[in-house]
Amino acid sequence: MATAYTPGLTVSPSTLVRKTRRLPLKGEVLVTPGQDVGPETIVAQTRIPGILRVVRASDRLGIDPDELPAATVVPEGDRVQAGQILAESRSFFGLFKSECRAPVGGVLEIISPVTGHLSIREQPKPVQVNAYIAGRVAEVLPEEGVVVETQGALIQGIFGVGGERRGPIRMVATGPDEALPEERLTADMAGQVVVGGANISAGALRRAAEIGVAGLVAGAIIDRDLIDFLGYDIGVAITGHEDLPLTLVLTEGFGSIRMADRTFRLLSSLAGQTASINGATQIRAGVIRPEIIVPRPGGTEAASASGQNLDLGSPIRIIREPYFGMLATVTALPHELQEIPTGAHVRVLEAELQNGERVIVPRANVEIIQE
Repeated sequence: MATAYTPGLTVSPSTLVRKTRRLPLKGEVLVTPGQDVGPETIVAQTRIPGILRVVRASDRLGIDPDELPAATVVPEGDRVQAGQILAESRSFFGLFKSECRAPVGGVLEIISPVTGHLSIREQPKPVQVNAYIAGRVAEVLPEEGVVVETQGALIQGIFGVGGERRGPIRMVATGPDEALPEERLTADMAGQVVVGGANISAGALRRAAEIGVAGLVAGAIIDRDLIDFLGYDIGVAITGHEDLPLTLVLTEGFGSIRMADRTFRLLSSLAGQTASINGATQIRAGVIRPEIIVPRPGGTEAASASGQNLDLGSPIRIIREPYFGMLATVTALPHELQEIPTGAHVRVLEAELQNGERVIVPRANVEIIQE
């Protein structure tokens, strides 16, 4: 039987989840291998150097640049406060006095007799990285971070926006084909991960943001509704860094699509349990999927696979137009290369969509839904 290695979209009630938690630059790791951690446990920290602020001191004082060192009243390397006098000069036999004050607090790093500038390094900014999921420290990356490991449910979506958040799962929809309208969102859902079945509207997104919902999970959204909520077209860049009050995970894609039955059933079984959710998505090279993780200690051990064989009967999701986001089942795997509209000759597969339509798509344009 013809097979092919294809990236999988995991929807599993129990798998081994490993998350690398890395600092943006070298710092201090605060935990040890084997240590149990919670989602909010700080596992590593560092300090990012502050911005270097340049003050045109000689211009302000009305002196030549080479006169600045003598006019500066604070030694190089000293800490200064915002508003503190850095340099001063007198003119007309001392009758007129000019002052140059620090616009921000920090360290006076440079006194330049060439440019006549003073440079203040602002306070460093502390950066802390938490564990994100409840689990165990499987590996320490010296001065960089850790790898946290947990056994639990993992649901990967096809697209998302918003960063890492946590909250108990709250089912709103009673079925995978039930949309999530804004009137179903109530104030008591603040801090929760709310799950709908099919589409979510721009109005529901705005309502969720107003009441403080931590995350929204739905089958799909009309693309213009997402653009309306964000205020711009997100394009194809990596997501997850948007300045949003909540995180959105779409399990199926864009348009009017019901949530896959297996996904809805698993989310329903997790209702009330605390989930870690992240909308970060990168569809191209170095694929990153939005995710919902619910640690379930004591679950059946299962290794998390990054890929699997594509066979007849494999459940798949199409990840390119014109069938983007649609679920299907593989019905044939031709050996011969076939020409596609771009003129390229590639390996293809035949699949049956949920509506019964049979389509032929390049194998590179699908991903297996892992059970």
